Amino acid sequence: MGPANSRNQAGTDPDPNDSLAVALELERLRGTLDSRLARVDGSLALLVQRCDQTDKELADHERRVESLERSRWPLASIGVLAAIATAAVTFVQLTAR
Repeated sequence: MGPANSRNQAGTDPDPNDSLAVALELERLRGTLDSRLARVDGSLALLVQRCDQTDKELADHERRVESLERSRWPLASIGVLAAIATAAVTFVQLTAR
């Protein structure tokens, strides 16, 4: 293989009729592709892991919000209690005179 047949040495495309140059170029492309696919696989695995963590955090937050909603007093009940307290204070004031 001479310098004119190798892309790396001469900076030109290999001769399509030179099977050794084509095989070397294909092997180089395969190596590049394998390394890039490994990077993509790693990135996808990280994204899946983060998605799973986010799903767990979301489920935890939903449970906590539901717990808070069950334990809070409804606004209407507080309004009724305030009205009863006001009526009781008014009644006590009127009867005290």
